[in-house]
Amino acid sequence: MPALGDEELHRLLQDDTPCGDLTTESLAIGAAAAQLDFSARGAMVVCGVEEAAHLFELAGARLIWRVDSGTALAAGERMLVAEGSAAQLHRAWKTAQTLVEWASGISTAAAAIVAQAGGVAVACTRKNVPGTKAMSVKAVKAGGAVMHRLGLSETLLVFAEHRLFLDEAPALTVVRLRRTQPEKKTLVEVGDVAEALLWAQAGADVLQLEKFSTAAVAECRAAIGALPTRPLLAAAGGVRADNAAAYVAAGADLLVTSAPFTAPPRDVQVDFVRR
Repeated sequence: MPALGDEELHRLLQDDTPCGDLTTESLAIGAAAAQLDFSARGAMVVCGVEEAAHLFELAGARLIWRVDSGTALAAGERMLVAEGSAAQLHRAWKTAQTLVEWASGISTAAAAIVAQAGGVAVACTRKNVPGTKAMSVKAVKAGGAVMHRLGLSETLLVFAEHRLFLDEAPALTVVRLRRTQPEKKTLVEVGDVAEALLWAQAGADVLQLEKFSTAAVAECRAAIGALPTRPLLAAAGGVRADNAAAYVAAGADLLVTSAPFTAPPRDVQVDFVRR
């Protein structure tokens, strides 16, 4: 299902062709019949194909075939075929290509971390580029990860910046949050093992271990292991595909990462055929 609706996709097309396609119009080639193929230049987990297909449809072209977002493609494999006039295909071409390349960068990076996590959940933060949330979330899911937080409205995550304004024992904070938000888990971000043990003893449901080394994660896991009820440990800050397995081996119950949002786009090969 497309993450962007007609109005948003129309806006993208209008942004690229606010007063028409000067080159196509000047060459007088717009009426020529054509076909356009998108394919992967390299291995990728593709995302945004549904939006790309609809961009072509909104430009007046016809979708012939496409894969679904979340499909793993090898280099050279097709992902989308559309046909229409040269004017229609040129109007949507670059916007659709850029959207797929950017979203596939996120989904491919997320999939790489998931592959190294060995079944432990990988959760992406809300640190997506502002204004891109819908597509960023779709790309995270296409890569097999989940969202850590969609925003400030639906989760409880107590940072040191919140605790600066508290004048009560950690256990009282946890009790108060459970009373006011009984359906929510209480997550607390901690900066060292001593702080983690303090909030674990206070009854936090999840400890977010911010920028812990793998050795510190293992130390934290050992320190809280004797508690009657152990909170989940979420390794966060600097988690990537090249260290995900090490964090899991150290005892992390889930991995929290922002890395996919800054991943480079994946290249999409575009081929036009004159019909």
